[in-house]
Amino acid sequence: MNELEMDASFETGLLYIPVRPKTPGDDQRLARALEQLTAEDPTIRVQIDQQSREALLGGTGELHLEIIVGRLKREFNVDASVGSPQIAYREALTRPAEGEMKYAMHVRGHAQYAHVKLRLLGAPRGKDYVFVNAITGVSIPSQYIESVEAGIREALARGIVAGYPTGGVQVELCGGSYHDVHSTKATFKIAGFLAARDAIQKAAPVLLEPVMLLEVTVPEAHVEEGLGNIVSRRGEIDSLQDCGGTYVILARAPLAELFGFAADLRERTNGRGAFKTRFYRYQPRRRAGGDGDERESMVGAPLKPRLDPLVTAVALPEPDERPDDLQAT
Repeated sequence: MNELEMDASFETGLLYIPVRPKTPGDDQRLARALEQLTAEDPTIRVQIDQQSREALLGGTGELHLEIIVGRLKREFNVDASVGSPQIAYREALTRPAEGEMKYAMHVRGHAQYAHVKLRLLGAPRGKDYVFVNAITGVSIPSQYIESVEAGIREALARGIVAGYPTGGVQVELCGGSYHDVHSTKATFKIAGFLAARDAIQKAAPVLLEPVMLLEVTVPEAHVEEGLGNIVSRRGEIDSLQDCGGTYVILARAPLAELFGFAADLRERTNGRGAFKTRFYRYQPRRRAGGDGDERESMVGAPLKPRLDPLVTAVALPEPDERPDDLQAT
């Protein structure tokens, strides 16, 4: 499995910002505003927390989100608390791996059993997730396959490195076993989740970050400041073009490092610098110098906490004991 390179279809939702309405009236105005804004601009992504009513707004960059928030206040009269921007990190696997889970327990006096074997491979180019049922025979009955896949999807969504979604994966369900009495859809969802976690850990996962292409225009007198600013943000210079009195710097830099770049550039160039950005790709995140705690965000906000393998929405039950007498079919 080669290093994952996301295509341009992943450009939307590179950066998210939480917005929480202050009153029920603001909540209603926000809903109407988001409906109109997303119809006008398909690159806007919206996720709503049904309990807190907080909206997570996704855009292609800092300026894009500033425009969205500004329109919410100015055009739609939405009074809301706005949180700090969050980078849409992803995770990827760097090699194929196999995973297996034989879930056999007694819970509150009832036996539970499910057994899942699977294989993780790189998905075909342009695909973020592919599920293949490669089981021959009835080692896992058909009524349980959907539950197995639901557990696999949850494991991929929660990641291993820092809790971010794992993409670019083809999952092959290749075996398992069941019990006529003690197997259920719930037990197979648990087994699918844990088998996928097992395989993900073996597949050497890495954290990916969005990287942007930069086109920075600076006066000749400020070329060094422009180059230094980019390099200090973990940027890589691709070319420097002399355009007669001004220079155009083409470079690549992580989106997480570009917060405040516009103001910094104006200050360094006495207001004469300008820049444009567009999405390049996702690539493995590396700190400047190549060391340090990978869990610390370069923009000062912590990454999602690592998840315990058993912390999951499938609600793993507490076992009374591990039975030795469960016999698979």
